[in-house]
Amino acid sequence: MSISQTSSVSPGALWTGRVLSAIIVLFMIFDGAIKLPPLDIVTQTMVPLGWPADPNVARMLGIIGLISTALYALPRTSVLGAILLTAYMGGAIATKVRVDSPLFSHTLFGVYLGIILWGGLYLRDARVRALIPFSR
Repeated sequence: MSISQTSSVSPGALWTGRVLSAIIVLFMIFDGAIKLPPLDIVTQTMVPLGWPADPNVARMLGIIGLISTALYALPRTSVLGAILLTAYMGGAIATKVRVDSPLFSHTLFGVYLGIILWGGLYLRDARVRALIPFSR
């Protein structure tokens, strides 16, 4: 028995999920794209976080983020993309904890993105709703 990707959710909830997912995709495209060229502002803001001011490190992080985002945006691989983006954000959270960034504005930003990411996927994908049944 196959679960249709949009079964048992209202059109409003489906569109809310799509909008939430689009917010994540657009943010992550911006985040990844600014890491690809050797921008001095990107590499210099990495230094206080404990990362080297190396354009290749920034580029690697950008590529990882963009690939994970592409996987998240494609319906067939959206769950894998969500898992990879969650790991990516976990690394960002760990970095912020290590440098003692402000909790609610900086450190938990990755948590906020993760909630939006999984909330959007939950609303637009019946497979995820079947895996995580909040109500029956």
